[in-house]
Amino acid sequence: MRRRNLLGLSALAAAAVPLAGCQKYRSNDTVPPVVSHSPVPSTGEPAATSVTEGGGAVPFENGKVMLGAYVDLKGRSVSSGIDLRRRQLGRPERIVHRYFSWTDKLPVSLGYVSNKSTLMISWRGPEYKDVNDGSSDKLIARAARRMADRKKPTLMRWAWDMNRDFYKWGGPANNRDTHGYIQAFRRIHRIFEEEGADNVSWVWSPNWNSRPSEDWNAYKNYYPGDEYVDWAGVSGFAQTQSPAEMFDEFYETYASRKPIMISEVSVIDRGGSTKPEWIASLHEWIKAHPAVGAAVWFDTDTHPTSRENWRIDSTAASLAAYKAMSNDPVFIG
Repeated sequence: MRRRNLLGLSALAAAAVPLAGCQKYRSNDTVPPVVSHSPVPSTGEPAATSVTEGGGAVPFENGKVMLGAYVDLKGRSVSSGIDLRRRQLGRPERIVHRYFSWTDKLPVSLGYVSNKSTLMISWRGPEYKDVNDGSSDKLIARAARRMADRKKPTLMRWAWDMNRDFYKWGGPANNRDTHGYIQAFRRIHRIFEEEGADNVSWVWSPNWNSRPSEDWNAYKNYYPGDEYVDWAGVSGFAQTQSPAEMFDEFYETYASRKPIMISEVSVIDRGGSTKPEWIASLHEWIKAHPAVGAAVWFDTDTHPTSRENWRIDSTAASLAAYKAMSNDPVFIG
């Protein structure tokens, strides 16, 4: 079982729109007062009032950010890649992100997820009808029981980037039926509750950039409701956009209601100091937005359709910028 490919990266330089997350993939493995982050000058609008609690089984911590990654490095096993990052950063990943297909057996345990790390599963969806007609109920229940058997807090990111046009679970592939996505998300959530998987924390995670960019496909139209979402996540791969351009609107929409996760993020290296400077700007943006409780880097150089090196150590300067973020006391070690 293998993980996914990125969206049309080979044509990225000619693209008229920013990189918008990942397309195909292969699965990897069979109320206190708000405590603000350390002050950092903000280049955007004032941050929205942040939540003071939330996150469900994986709780939001005021003034702290869980910094994690999807790690898949050329020439290394998953375990070896994660161990390299532990040695480089001087700490384990706080979130270990992995991808699984709809019919995969979700993991009860993974040896490379340390006791100091939380697993985040990105679980691929089918077409909405295959959930909403009840035909997948047994599959969902089996998955829920396996998650319950983990007995560890686990982040579940089901059917991400649903506001893009390259997934079978996206609105564009389901007759623009955004309500069908909501129904499916709620049904899966209910079955997990019925099976006792109360250790699962639900991450709803659209892309910052809807495609097609039409009113019906806006990410707000896919929101399952506060009762069903523990973390409001947003993914984005920057070409020339700043973190503020990508994430401000999402933050202002949800930060007063839910903890925010930057659930999948990286940047195109345009040469010179562009990549380390962008990492530094993400560091600054997160610290200026106190409802952000997690950020997950897309740390890989193995995509079969991409020449882009998304690794944090693609250059010494990029690694230094990432380590500066990791070593900041705001980012939980």
